[in-house]
Amino acid sequence: MEHYVRSVFAILVLLLLQTTFVPFLSIGGFLPDVLLIWVVYIAVTRGQLEATITGFAVGLLQDAVTSQFFGLSALTKTLAGFVAGYFFNDNLTEQTLGSYRFLLVTFLSSFVHNILYYGIFLQGIQDALLTTMVEFSIAASLYTALMGVFPMFTFVRKYRFSQSL
Repeated sequence: MEHYVRSVFAILVLLLLQTTFVPFLSIGGFLPDVLLIWVVYIAVTRGQLEATITGFAVGLLQDAVTSQFFGLSALTKTLAGFVAGYFFNDNLTEQTLGSYRFLLVTFLSSFVHNILYYGIFLQGIQDALLTTMVEFSIAASLYTALMGVFPMFTFVRKYRFSQSL
């Protein structure tokens, strides 16, 4: 029960960061998605079902705060949590969190999230929809995976410290 309370607190802090501080980190109009990194973390540590539910809750909160296209973030983050949950292995949790695998899972989940998000969000444009969708998805996914380096380094240190004992 305690980890649920900590998870809700972490989600609220990350939502506050995503809506206030992260827009200042914009590069070329692309933003990293720190809430998606949290969903991937939940997927790697707790499994697919909890990541899917967390993705839906986080997406719904994000939709309520940003009010762009209500329900779109909930849908895409739910799917991203589901995809990231395939990489759950109880025996390799610390190793996955502290290695490049976490970045790969973050990139893949972010790419699935962004392909669906931009595919629906950019539906009204007449220009080459597929190329625009893929370009936006790759750029935003790379930026999100790059931000995933920070939690990865935290777990590298934690994993190496536990191995040295």
